[in-house]
Amino acid sequence: MTRIVVVDNHGQFTHLEGRALRESGVDCEVVDNTTPPAAVEADGYVLSGGPNIERTGRCGAYLEDGRPVLGICLGMQFMARELGGAVAAGDYGGYADVTVEITDEADPLVGSLAPETRVWASHADEVVEVPPGFERTARSEVCEVEAMSDSERNLYGVQYHPEVAHTERGQEVFENFLAVCEEATARQAGPESR
Repeated sequence: MTRIVVVDNHGQFTHLEGRALRESGVDCEVVDNTTPPAAVEADGYVLSGGPNIERTGRCGAYLEDGRPVLGICLGMQFMARELGGAVAAGDYGGYADVTVEITDEADPLVGSLAPETRVWASHADEVVEVPPGFERTARSEVCEVEAMSDSERNLYGVQYHPEVAHTERGQEVFENFLAVCEEATARQAGPESR
C-alpha cells in the first residue's frame, strides 16, 4: 500500500489533507515539520499550508529526499523559495473562490482537471517566479502561478487548497499525486516489481 507523509506546517487544513489522502485508500501519517525524513517511511510527501514560511522546520530535507513532493499553499511557496524561485505578498490577500486556468494539459498533477476550475485559495503570499526546472501549470486573474511542476524531479505545488470542499475536483489532485508516487516507487523497485 502506498504510504504518504503529510508534513504539518501548522496550517488550519492539514487534518483535511490527511483525510483526503486516506479517502484515496492510502496509508497516511501527519508529522510535525521538525521531523526529519529519515524518521519516517513514505512513498511521497505533502508539505502542508501554514501561517509562516519562516517556521517550516526541516521541510528543505524533504525536497532533497528523492521522493515525490506536493506543496500546498505555503508548502508550494516554501518549495519555490528554497529551490531558487521567488515569493512575494499577493495583491488579493485572504481566502476566496478563484477560477484557475490549467496551462499545461499534459501535467501529471493538474492536467486532467477542467480547463477552468473553481478553487479555494489564499493569496496573502504567492510564487512570483518559479524555480529553475519548474513550469507554471495553472494561473488565474489574481495570480500568475496557481500551480507549478518539475516532473523530472517529481516536485509539484498548488497555491490553492485541494483538500477543502470549496475546491472543485480537489480529490483528483491528490489521486494524480498518488499516481506519481506509485510510478516513482515502481521505477525505483525495478522491472521485476512490475
